[in-house]
Formats: sequence, structure tokens, C-alpha cells
Amino acid sequence: MIARIWSGKSPLWVLLWPFSLLYGAVSGIIRLSYRLGLRKSWRSPIPVVVVGNLTAGGNGKTPLVIWLVQALQQQGYEVGVVSRGYGGKAQSYPLLVTAQTATDQAGDEPVLIAQRTNAPVAVAPRRRAAIERLLAKYPLDIIITDDGLQHYALQRNVEIVVVDGERRFGNGWWLPAGPMRERASRLKQVDAVVTNGGTALAGEIAMTLSPGLAVNMRSGEKRALSTFKEVVAMAGIGHPPRFFNTLRQQGLTPVAEIAFADHHAYHKAELVALTQPEQPLLMTEKDAVKCRTFAQENWWYLPVDAQLQGDALAPLMQKITALCKAE
Repeated sequence: MIARIWSGKSPLWVLLWPFSLLYGAVSGIIRLSYRLGLRKSWRSPIPVVVVGNLTAGGNGKTPLVIWLVQALQQQGYEVGVVSRGYGGKAQSYPLLVTAQTATDQAGDEPVLIAQRTNAPVAVAPRRRAAIERLLAKYPLDIIITDDGLQHYALQRNVEIVVVDGERRFGNGWWLPAGPMRERASRLKQVDAVVTNGGTALAGEIAMTLSPGLAVNMRSGEKRALSTFKEVVAMAGIGHPPRFFNTLRQQGLTPVAEIAFADHHAYHKAELVALTQPEQPLLMTEKDAVKCRTFAQENWWYLPVDAQLQGDALAPLMQKITALCKAE
């Protein structure tokens, strides 16, 4: 239902419109208070790159963060990552995250980033605290924040916005009548717009998510999707249809597609019940980090890698690497 409302296909958005005006007014006042200096923002001693979005729901920020971290690591830079750690409830913050950290403490995305990049990662509701914790332990050249475009308490050197190329901005209204955290005009003020799927507009960087081999969660065995006769597919991400569409594009038609809420906390019994004995259960890598402690032999996940292209990509990376060298 919420997808129909936000896309403009349902007239029910009109009922939520007054609340959207309130949301827009409050968020605008908060941002203005930082611009006028009424609220203090903090500048990190090393450069900060924010990877965020204007809309609620999964746009592909985390794959882009992983791509960016790995691209900078390949050039010899020491990169740290900070996140709010949505979905995690640590006993204290800031929390340093590794690939072995429990997702109920750190959230799923920070653990996934640590697992894929081996970069130092820290989570905290206040990004400043996470950055200071990283800098106290690691000699870093640059910080990448996973989300946080609207976290104006933290100053940033570069802002990158990820846009869903198929859904774009829906009906264009603020939450809750629409998907917007900020209006689309905010794009004029950021350093780069990365469009995930669909068609990138002029000046935007096109991003596609390229699937790899499916990985067995117990044995680590890797298999091409073409070797599966039938699978049950599940996804608990911001936009589950993207995962299911990826499988179909690879020639695999699941016998069932089960969508969970983003950041859903899984339990063994509910997932075991989704398949028949020996029937493969295929999930996203983000889901897999939450299920690894009770994974079954027939459970698999599909890693994806971001692929970027566009005339604006080289200038963006030159700007980011120049910041690293200047420190």
C-alpha cells in the first residue's frame, strides 16, 4: 500500500499531505538553523564523504559505499566508514564493527561493509563520536559515511546522492505522503548524483548491480545461478523487487518470492518454514549477515557488486583523491 501511495497511484496520499507539510517545515527549520549558525556543526580533521539519499527506502547506498571504499583502498588510501547502525542496539556507543560483530548490535549494513572491505567501521547515532573513535585507533586518510545526508551536525567535504533510477522520487512529496526526506531541488547542491538502475539523466553517474556466484552459507561453496533448478527467494531490503528482478534477469525464476521489511530481525524457524527439505533458499548478502549463526545447508546468498560509469565519475574521484592527498 505504501508503495502505491508514494508512487502517486493511490489518492490516499492526500490524507497524509498535512503531515508532509509539517515534516517539510520541521526539516527545513533544522537545516536552516545549521546554515545560520544557530546550531553548531562539527568538522572532522580529515575529509568526509557522505553517501546518502533524498528518499526513504533502499536506493543502493551500501553497494556504492563498498565500491568507493575499495576504489580508494586500491589507490593506497586508508579509509574509515561510519554509520548510524540502524537496526542495531549496542550497549554503548560508539561501537567498532568487524565482520564478526553481531548485527543486533551494529545493524546489518555496517557488518556487511566491514565484511566486504575489511575497512575500519564504527557506528553511533552521533557520527562525530564514531569518527573520533576511529581516529583514536586508526591512521585514516578519509571517512565515508553510509547515509547521513540529513545529519547536518556533521560537516562534509563531498556529498553523493544515490537515486533509484526506476522509482526516482515517486509523487515528490515529503514523508509520510511521499518518499522524500528533502525535495528534489537538493540535488543542485550535491557533488554527484548516482543513479541505481533505470536510466541516468544528463550529468548523473549510472550504477548497476552485477550479481556474482551464489554462496552457500554453511559450506562456502559457490555456484552459478544457472545451476539451480528451483529456488525460494527472500529479501529484507529497502526495495525487495530489485532482488527478485535481478534473479529473473539472470534466467532464474523463483518458485516463491518472499519480501520482509528492511532490517527485519530473522529467526531460524520462520526461514526454515519457507522451503521444502533440500529446496534452496536464496537471499541477499545483507540478509545473510543476519542469518549466519543459524544458517542451514540449503541456504544461499547472492553477492552483488556496483558498476559505475559516466562522464561525471572521473571528476568525482579526482576530487575525492585530491582531498586525501591534501591532508
